Amino acid sequence: MSVALGVIDASIGDTPAEANLRRELDADITVYKLSEGEFPPSKSASEWEFDGIIISGSQTSVYDDYDWIHEATEWVRRVHHVGIPILGICWGHQFLAQALGGRVVDMGEYELGYERIRRLGDDPLFEEFADEFTSFETHSDRVAELPPGATTLARNNYGVQAFRVGSTYGVQFHPEYDRETAVWVTERKNLPDERIRSVLDGITDESVEAARESKKIFENFRGLVETHQPVQQI
Repeated sequence: MSVALGVIDASIGDTPAEANLRRELDADITVYKLSEGEFPPSKSASEWEFDGIIISGSQTSVYDDYDWIHEATEWVRRVHHVGIPILGICWGHQFLAQALGGRVVDMGEYELGYERIRRLGDDPLFEEFADEFTSFETHSDRVAELPPGATTLARNNYGVQAFRVGSTYGVQFHPEYDRETAVWVTERKNLPDERIRSVLDGITDESVEAARESKKIFENFRGLVETHQPVQQI
């Protein structure tokens, strides 16, 4: 079955975000650069062209006062309302939580590097996942309150790592990262040299291999999209 996905690239400037998602997603993809005001137009059901939406990470905070964040918030609420499957990653996870009535706050510290995450309960997005798994993290904000009706699907010591509300999902970690991206992101953080070196030292063959399990997120999301009921209106 052919699947069409709209990829919302929320990163600023030239980043690996688009390339990473194109590599991992087995679908027909159209990419929109959100920070440049691009996102799929809201059309009638007969004209709507996507089976699902993916929202990437970003260097901004979701509570920053940018027009493109405000505009995207109204747009994503409409998409969520009609039940189109959405997957938000890192910034996208926080953006969805905030847009749908949750709250995002500054942690006052960075979670950076390959970290262990605990899966909670059973959900199709985490099918064939172990109870604990590894993925790369890079964020200094967190979801402090989930949207009404949302369910926590994963956590670690820093807080909520995944949630679901309706057909909308958020994951705080980066299942799309490869080794090169992990290094690229780490080297650009404004953190003490000792912290940067410690994270770089943790980007090993073993940690990269351990994180491969988290890439199942994309296959499982595709499965959710394939079985989703047709959209009635946008």
